[in-house]
Amino acid sequence: MSGRVYRLHSTLELPLEDVQDYFEGDPELPPEIADVTITRRNNTLILKAAAEDEDLSKYTPTAQLKASVTETRVYEEEPPRAGGPWQEEEEEIPSELVEFACFKGDRETVLQNTALQYPMFLVLRDIARMSEKGTLTAIVEEDDELKATRIVEGEERPASVEVVENPSQSQAEKNGVNWRDNDFISE
Repeated sequence: MSGRVYRLHSTLELPLEDVQDYFEGDPELPPEIADVTITRRNNTLILKAAAEDEDLSKYTPTAQLKASVTETRVYEEEPPRAGGPWQEEEEEIPSELVEFACFKGDRETVLQNTALQYPMFLVLRDIARMSEKGTLTAIVEEDDELKATRIVEGEERPASVEVVENPSQSQAEKNGVNWRDNDFISE
C-alpha cells in the first residue's frame, strides 16, 4: 500500500489507559509495521513504529506519534454550581484523577519522521476512532488519489478535498513590491 500524509491536524484526547490497552490487545497494524513501542518521558508519550521491512536501516528514524500526557479530574456526576447561603454543607462528589494522552497539533507535532509515516497515520486514525473528545482532520494520498479524513469525537464524518487559490499568496502579489519591474531600481 502506498500513501503519503500532506496535511494533518489533531485535537484528540483519550485516557492514557485506553491507548495502552489498545496496543496490549494486539491490534491489527498496517502490514509495514511489525510493532509499536510505547515510551513515556515525563509528560510526553511517544508511539514509535518498528518496521516489518528488514532492509530499512536500523538507523533510519521511523514514524512516531507524539502526545502530551495531562492529568484531569473526572467526576462521576456533574459537580453542583456554587450556591447561595442556604447551602449548609457541600457534599464531596466522587472523582478520580485520570491521565489523558493528548495528540494535539499539526503533522510535524503529532506525526514525526517520514519512514512509515502513512502506516503510522493509519494507526492514529484507529486511535481517533476510539477517542470521545477531539477531532482528527487530514489530507492524504492513497494509491495516487487524494483523500480527506475527518473524525470527530470517535465518529467518521464526511470530508472532501477542495483546491482553492491561496489567499495569502494573491494578497502578497497585490500589496508586495515587484522587485523585477520597479522604477526605483536602476540597472
